[in-house]
Amino acid sequence: MPFSKLGLPASVMRGVRAAGYTTPTPIQQQAIPLILEGHNVIGAAQTGSGKTAAFVLPILARLIDGRPALRVLVLVPTRELAAQVETAARDYARFTRLRCGVVYGGVRIEPQERMLRGDGVDLLVATPGRLLDLHGRQSVAFEDIEVLVLDEADRMVDMGFAPDLRRILKLLPTDRQTMMFSATMPPDLNKVAAEALVNPVRLDLAPPSKPAAGITQAVYPIARHLKTDLLDEILRRTSMGSVIVFTRTKHGADRLTRQLEKRGHGVVALHGNRTQSQRERALRDVRRGRVQILIATDIASRGIDVREITHVINFDVPHTPEDYVHRIGRTARAEATGDAFTLMSPDERKDVDAIERFLGKSIVRVQIPDFDYGKKTSSEPRESHGRESHGREGRESRGRTSSGGSGRGSSASRAAAAPVEGPVEHGRRPKRAEADRRSRRRM
Repeated sequence: MPFSKLGLPASVMRGVRAAGYTTPTPIQQQAIPLILEGHNVIGAAQTGSGKTAAFVLPILARLIDGRPALRVLVLVPTRELAAQVETAARDYARFTRLRCGVVYGGVRIEPQERMLRGDGVDLLVATPGRLLDLHGRQSVAFEDIEVLVLDEADRMVDMGFAPDLRRILKLLPTDRQTMMFSATMPPDLNKVAAEALVNPVRLDLAPPSKPAAGITQAVYPIARHLKTDLLDEILRRTSMGSVIVFTRTKHGADRLTRQLEKRGHGVVALHGNRTQSQRERALRDVRRGRVQILIATDIASRGIDVREITHVINFDVPHTPEDYVHRIGRTARAEATGDAFTLMSPDERKDVDAIERFLGKSIVRVQIPDFDYGKKTSSEPRESHGRESHGREGRESRGRTSSGGSGRGSSASRAAAAPVEGPVEHGRRPKRAEADRRSRRRM
């Protein structure tokens, strides 16, 4: 079914076509008609399934008819996701007179107040804390709100925003349309859903236990003290595009960033301690190919919008299976293909076992030939460039590895790793010669 059959107005359809879309995804096919009819909706869909457009497009259709006022509120957990959703809304609304805005913490509040008190907006994307700050300063009012969207609601609850969400719900009109969209739908989210939605239609289109079909998964058993060495070998032996490496903590992300930089990799960290300008620059550098590897924590990763992520690497095994599914969903977006590697130390075996039970299948174990698994200590860096991690002093590495070779299944890719049990293709393309790497320089 094409977008033209979903009942969207012509001005919104022009925005859809300008964005290059012709065929809706499954969540869009089912959600858009329901939202246009005014139903409350709970939608569970995989990351990369198109759920942002699933609620933005019918909301824009509703806003076209009506007086200018703040009528739609979209709540999200992170600054990155807020910016991503607002950008999508503006793109789709480019051929309308609708005004979209975004507010989040980590930046000065005064420009946001001027935006809201000046011309105002019809659709506002916000993080809960900053929205309450603005309301407390009487810079935003909610009496005209007709639609509320809770996007990535599970993560908002995980991050401790449940009290803020309840405060906001009490400030909003009760006769509103409410939607909740999330990559995962854990049981704890039901309490918030019960308070926010009345008689919702549930769309469980992509069970969280089923990652995208295009993702090839592998587990690399390794002693904890050798994880950095093994990651270095994987990055050197496998030609990759953009890579996201997940750690559990902000401190761990910074430490790994420094270690990989000293080994010659183009890398940048993204986590909650970064300023907004540092976070935006990090994502921009990855998108433009200035940096190949993004080191991220789970919370900071919500809202990462980088196309063509070829590999996701779990440096630390996530605590929950839901987080595992969300992490690896950063690759193979929109029905593409990708690889997800997990480095598993002996003390993390129970977490991997839980993930496999959740998935309903085992994940193949892989060893890299000629790697010294018996070393007592981690190797010294092969070369030191004496640089701090990106964002501390406004410096970053250049050194993204460009692709080269014959693709997934090539002999060089197969030679990069030997499976412990069952076959697996270690990389998407054969390793590129070291001499082909770009030179590193200061920005």
